[in-house]
Amino acid sequence: MITPIRPSSPRKPEEPVRQESLRTINLELVFRHILAAANPISRTELAAATGLTRPTITRIVEELLAGRLITEAGLTHDGRAGRPRVGLTLSGKGPAGLGLDIRADGLAACVVDLTGTVRHLAFAPSTYADRDAGAVLFDLARMADAAIDTIGTEDLTVVTATLAVPGPVDGGLVRSAPSLGWRNVDAGALLHSAIQHLELPVAVDNEANLAALGELYASHNTLNSFVYVSGGLAIGAGIVLDGQLMRGTRGWSGELGHVTVHPDGTPCPCGSRGCLQTYASLEAILGGDPVPAGTTPDATATARADAGDPATLAALDTAGTALGIALSGMLNILDIDTVLLGGSFALLSSWLTANVRTQIDRRVHTAAWAPITVRPALLGPDAAVIGAALTSIDQIRQRPAAWLVDEPLDVVPKP
Repeated sequence: MITPIRPSSPRKPEEPVRQESLRTINLELVFRHILAAANPISRTELAAATGLTRPTITRIVEELLAGRLITEAGLTHDGRAGRPRVGLTLSGKGPAGLGLDIRADGLAACVVDLTGTVRHLAFAPSTYADRDAGAVLFDLARMADAAIDTIGTEDLTVVTATLAVPGPVDGGLVRSAPSLGWRNVDAGALLHSAIQHLELPVAVDNEANLAALGELYASHNTLNSFVYVSGGLAIGAGIVLDGQLMRGTRGWSGELGHVTVHPDGTPCPCGSRGCLQTYASLEAILGGDPVPAGTTPDATATARADAGDPATLAALDTAGTALGIALSGMLNILDIDTVLLGGSFALLSSWLTANVRTQIDRRVHTAAWAPITVRPALLGPDAAVIGAALTSIDQIRQRPAAWLVDEPLDVVPKP
């Protein structure tokens, strides 16, 4: 089954609250309190926090325990008289998400459990020259097999395989990924066919959106609004506002690489001219030179910059300036105070950040009295594959009742 990318549909205001709806509302209320608690929370504390009766709390907790969404975590003191009470917290066993990523230096696979903990992370160097989509996705399918074999003894159930790709996605269809040479490639169907023996639903999403979700989780709620900029095969942006991923009407927002920075500039594979992609991608930074055997584009660019190669340093100056120009327009519109440099940009941030900041300070209207932070992303090049694995976990956290009754999940972050 190929899972479409769509938002969850809330209950319409005019619909009555039926008994089953009330059960779901109460279950999700209890689960949210367990999810939000900094420490294991007792049944008594849940009753006080939610206003639900003790029998209702007991029934819901038993459902969540049986569904492996929560676990008992020793004893907790809640400040009340009497004996310590049994604490409840998210379970590290039960549902898990599988993420797969195509990035500048190769392929990656990741498994994340409900707590957000990475349980498996693997990387395989790969190139995409003269390789069709089917061959690339077949390699990823083998990595999916290995990931599931690795966690097979850890009492985890993978819910969905989510693929991160550098381009706009329509369902499972990759509309355009010039850096891969893909146009209207049904990556969802190809991947589903390659892993059908695993009997997993498949979702496909833009890698910058998925990386932004990974960073949102990794920040532990310390970042509420930010722009995540992904550099590598392509350049994309994941935009988070007030804790929610901004996906756009069709889920195609964030194509920062095809923002024009020089109207009469270099032709871009997309058909336009002067796109940021042509000045700041890894290919542009490397000047189109082939990557030496046994290394990767990321490693090659970093090694040349470390060695003080004049051409590479000049290309990084150009890239940082172009990136700062493109970001300035976005920041003027969105009023966001944090930019995270991710993907290859995280590794090259030492050479990019100063020029990016110079352009932002010069071009963002509010920067003089409201400085904008520009820094490397926490997860570096792994953000997209971790975010891909987190999509199904994110949906279970939002709709635990659906997991308990085995309903299909949307397995994507809500817009």
